[in-house]
Amino acid sequence: MDSFFGALPVTPHQFAVVCAGVVAAYVIFGIAGFGTALIAGPVLANFIPVASVVPLLALLDFFAAVVNVSRDARSADTSELRRLVPVMALGSLVGAALLLLGRPQVMLLALGIFAVAYALYSLSGIKPVSRLSPRAAVPFGFVGGIFSAMFGSGGFIYAIYLSGRIAAKEQIRVTQSTLIGLSTLTRALLFLLAGVYAQTSILWLAALLFPAMLVGTAVGRRITLRLSREQFLRVVALAVLCSGAFLIYRYVAA
Repeated sequence: MDSFFGALPVTPHQFAVVCAGVVAAYVIFGIAGFGTALIAGPVLANFIPVASVVPLLALLDFFAAVVNVSRDARSADTSELRRLVPVMALGSLVGAALLLLGRPQVMLLALGIFAVAYALYSLSGIKPVSRLSPRAAVPFGFVGGIFSAMFGSGGFIYAIYLSGRIAAKEQIRVTQSTLIGLSTLTRALLFLLAGVYAQTSILWLAALLFPAMLVGTAVGRRITLRLSREQFLRVVALAVLCSGAFLIYRYVAA
């Protein structure tokens, strides 16, 4: 294999680095149900065109979510999905419009600050007085949809809501994976309609990285089964913290 994209040369060593990054990213995905862009994105951007990273991860995230859900579909909380999916879809439409018409960078900073603040609160050990209300699905689903469409970084918004609503860690993980699957399917269809996947090199690279995604997802799932709910929520909070810090970095570096 001489290259992944056009004339960009990728040596076997570089491909090994890419695979290692994808495995690590999907270990996190297997545990928390989101966060692949945080780890795999910067690694991939070193070797492939930046414009191809998001479409590539959309494909891998979708199939990773399908793998997660197909194994544990009965664990998904369908009542929460019914609350979140319609407002998530509406938020995705708004996010796409804002991306085309507005200046999204300020919103990127606001989301990063919110994520860091929430994660620090969760890691502080302070216990909330009560669970989130079912009505909280509206703002969380809507905002999650907006930022998923704009930056591909809305997964942790759903995780915050679900961890405040669902007691069982396995239900949180599978419900989160279902939401990510639906979100990334929407993005992948938009990329398909825009002709992005006419570049068959993206499809070939996705196929080459598919085994690495499967390995990472399987390892993450095995780790999750050994965690207590408290340990699981701490891992999710750490992933949210890293996501927020990465968004702030993207704003500063832009």
